[in-house]
Amino acid sequence: MDILVNKSQGLKGEVVIPSDKSISHRSAMFSALTGGVCEVHNFSMGADCISTLNIIKELGCDIEFIAQKHIRIDSKNAFKKDRYKLDCGNSGTSMRLFSGILASREIESTLFGDESLNKRPMKRVILPLELMGAKFKHNDYKAPLIIQGTELFPIDYKTPIASAQVKSCILLAGLNTVGETKVTEPYISRDHTERMLKYLEADIQTNGNTTKIKKSKLVPKNLNVCGDISSAAFFMVAAAIVPNSDIIIKNVGLNPTRTGIIDVMQQMGADIQILDKRLECNEEVGDVRIRTSDLKSVTIEGAIIPRLIDELPVIAVLASQANGTTIVKDASDLRNKESDRIKCLVTELKKIGVNIEETPDGFVVEGKKNLIGGAEVECYHDHRLAMSLYVAGLICQKPICINEFQWVDISFPEFLPLMQSLF
Repeated sequence: MDILVNKSQGLKGEVVIPSDKSISHRSAMFSALTGGVCEVHNFSMGADCISTLNIIKELGCDIEFIAQKHIRIDSKNAFKKDRYKLDCGNSGTSMRLFSGILASREIESTLFGDESLNKRPMKRVILPLELMGAKFKHNDYKAPLIIQGTELFPIDYKTPIASAQVKSCILLAGLNTVGETKVTEPYISRDHTERMLKYLEADIQTNGNTTKIKKSKLVPKNLNVCGDISSAAFFMVAAAIVPNSDIIIKNVGLNPTRTGIIDVMQQMGADIQILDKRLECNEEVGDVRIRTSDLKSVTIEGAIIPRLIDELPVIAVLASQANGTTIVKDASDLRNKESDRIKCLVTELKKIGVNIEETPDGFVVEGKKNLIGGAEVECYHDHRLAMSLYVAGLICQKPICINEFQWVDISFPEFLPLMQSLF
């Protein structure tokens, strides 16, 4: 599906942002590990999270939809077979986290995905799991991954990069491993795994950049999934750069390991207010109001990068409307996403008039530039790139055409109607 994006005259109103994808994944996975019955409210209907639901169903969980986005998961019969073939679709989170879950169980599992996922690197999770004694068969550290589950032993692992997926994979293996498994990161990555495991009464402790876990039995509890700040980011940036805008985004997750986008926007001078902040299922939640803003450039690097890695493409669009030169460093992991997000982002934004240059670990944007538009752009099967280009289209002088925009459905099938509700 190709779409045409026209210049906006202003965004007004309120939106309820879709469910957080990271928390939805974990709510299904961890419910499957309780051996009991859990209800999950506001579960994400994005394709990646449905892949995780399909996997736990294949693993023996009984799943009932009580209402839209409200599911009941009965895991009393999970992990009863000797062998499983598990389709992760396009979801790297599913593949990496289930690798940790399955490696410590005495079953044989094959994890595979679509053409895109099968090309993505899995070495970063395979290596630490092999240090724990896990047994893998793979094609140059790429899927399909055949895991011969076995009893593992704990490790004290220092991750070379801050990655929530790597950390979570190791912690989930440690959850079913006798002894104390320890993970230390160079910077703190998003901590949804730690928060939810603690809420479900796992024996887990975090001190600074280090998390320790011991073999634990999770307690079945009901879970509420908040709105996804990574999805909200597109609306926040759009409201900040489209003239005459004033919007409120409801029920947004405000976990400090995910609010890098808010921190950076505030540093750039964005007019943002946090309303009705509260705690739900061990996660901070609130409403976000944002209005058209006069922005200035910043340098984004170091410890904040893991807290906004998924938002960097739309931050590049934001930077195009800021006074001065915005520099993004230490973000080479962007090249290992659904696309090489650095190369693809720079290539497509240049087509519509953004003054942006690629660097080995990020990009440089010369801001306060009127975007001409009038171009046809590609999203490279990458949902976040597609949505970032859409936001850019809202301030282009001429319409832009985004090819294959349906890839947005991977994470945010409601994106278009929600955005159009603010016109």
